[in-house]
Amino acid sequence: MGKRRWLGALESIEAGLQEVPDVELWSMRTEARQALLASVRARLARQRAGRGAPAEQVAECASLFDPNVLTIGFARRFAVYKRPTLLLHDVERLVRLLSNAQCPVQVIVAGKAHPHDEAGRRLVHEWVEFTRRPGVCERAVFLEDYDMALASELVQGVDLWVNTPQYLLEASGTSGMKVLVNGGIHLSELDGWWAEAFAPEVGFCIGDGRAHAADPGRDAAEAEELYRVLEREVVPRFYERDAHGIPWRWVARMRASMARLTPRFSANRMLREYLETCYAPARAALRRRTEDKGKVGVELEAWAEGLRKHWSRVHLSTAVSRCERSHRFRVHVYLGELEPEAVRLELYADPHGDWPAARVPMQRGDPLPGSVHGHVYTAEVPDHRPASHYTPRVVPYHPEASVPLEAAQILWAE
Repeated sequence: MGKRRWLGALESIEAGLQEVPDVELWSMRTEARQALLASVRARLARQRAGRGAPAEQVAECASLFDPNVLTIGFARRFAVYKRPTLLLHDVERLVRLLSNAQCPVQVIVAGKAHPHDEAGRRLVHEWVEFTRRPGVCERAVFLEDYDMALASELVQGVDLWVNTPQYLLEASGTSGMKVLVNGGIHLSELDGWWAEAFAPEVGFCIGDGRAHAADPGRDAAEAEELYRVLEREVVPRFYERDAHGIPWRWVARMRASMARLTPRFSANRMLREYLETCYAPARAALRRRTEDKGKVGVELEAWAEGLRKHWSRVHLSTAVSRCERSHRFRVHVYLGELEPEAVRLELYADPHGDWPAARVPMQRGDPLPGSVHGHVYTAEVPDHRPASHYTPRVVPYHPEASVPLEAAQILWAE
């Protein structure tokens, strides 16, 4: 698609990927896998030599792993909540998956535990011991000295990136995002960014997106689901080939993942969003505040000072009546010495069950007789939601102010 693909509209990336032939996408993926395995062989040879392994064991690293085999990657900090050994829950089942003569699988694992995290270090040890089993070392490896350089090689070369955290404990999972642009596919617990990104046509998942108590029974259930997804979905799609030897269903998922997710989960999109929604508006606001000898800035300071001096005198009273298919709120607001234009009245409702959070502006009506800056405010809301969900509130308002950043006052009706 060319080096300038990120400079236009991000939608063009999806359109451009739709035009790339299957054979080109698959060739790219095959070359990336081959490059990774060449590096893995060299790293493993150095790893064995550094441990004093016999020369023949070091030499055999040059022929380990197969560049035409489905390659799974798992690499991250080893901590209990990340469940890095979930794939080892049924060791014999994993061995069968790796050694299937017709549809073999190979696994590359890397990571570190904090020096004082004994539980994490034991998890590393479990993987190291597994890779030393007879018949396993040709299909599984644990790479030491995990760092950014190794992570970069892995996210570029693996076909499937696996992530297995306990639900609600994953902050984001950005390693999986980096796999996307390289044509790798993500298999993860429905947590972190994958809860937002997942769709059946772009990747694979385990879990139900709901919180469960952390217990061995839940781990066992999700390990079973992980094996099932690998055996029945991942492996068959990778090895189902057309007349040209291309796994067309796998490539279709690659294409969808790259086209739909790469633009969304990229630093490019993030930076554009910050620029468009934060920095550019802030720059324009600064210009408005400083031009004409700072006229708007002076107005804002006077507005903020008025809020600080007079907010304690603001009070309100509320009445609610039932209209046809709606609730009508009528609020008497007394602003003391504050101008009505300095505030805004609104109804607010917290999210509740299937109802989302709601903010409904209230309309200012007639002045209250015999009062200073006292007014009637009204609003109607549909009666399919209880009136008790809504509370009137007074908040500061100025068209050039960022509220509540620059004025955090708020007054709720009782």
